[in-house]
Amino acid sequence: MNASPDSSGYFRSPLLMSKSDTALLMIDLQERLAPVIDQSELIVENVERLFLTAQMFDMPILGTEQYPKGLGPTVEPLKSMLPPLPEKLTFSACGVEGLLKDLAKRAIHKLLLVGVEAHVCVQQTALDLIAAGFDVYIAVDAVGSRFPLEKDIALRRMESAGAVLTTTEATMFEWCERAGGEHFKELSRLVRKKHAE
Repeated sequence: MNASPDSSGYFRSPLLMSKSDTALLMIDLQERLAPVIDQSELIVENVERLFLTAQMFDMPILGTEQYPKGLGPTVEPLKSMLPPLPEKLTFSACGVEGLLKDLAKRAIHKLLLVGVEAHVCVQQTALDLIAAGFDVYIAVDAVGSRFPLEKDIALRRMESAGAVLTTTEATMFEWCERAGGEHFKELSRLVRKKHAE
């Protein structure tokens, strides 16, 4: 796994996500499921900040809804930030036909997963994506389960299978890559907003 230098000679590790090779995939953050998830308000807040950061850098944002007739639509404010989402019955988002088909055209081979539940739909999606050859990252403070033990074991299992664990804030700065400019100012505002609340 080798890095190529940019025009200044700077080598950027291929282990890092970048705005050019990464997409964000939100899994099943829905109205009837979110309220029973441990730390759901924090999870929704972090997913919103990741959405805003991804939009800033024109990165693909994908999402799914698990059986919306029973679990309801995606929670606000996330629902308003997305086009209509495909519904699924398979727990893995990889069961949604065509969900990932356009990523190859944009040379996307890394996916950051957020959503619920960590030990069911997020975990099964992560394992399927790894098997399909994607590099999978999990924002640990933007995924959740009803019970902390379920989330803990799921994170351990996904990491042992090859997923990379990270956080919302680490991801935001990783996508930004450098200080300076309007994007950095906006990102800094989003980071400060979290700490001010």
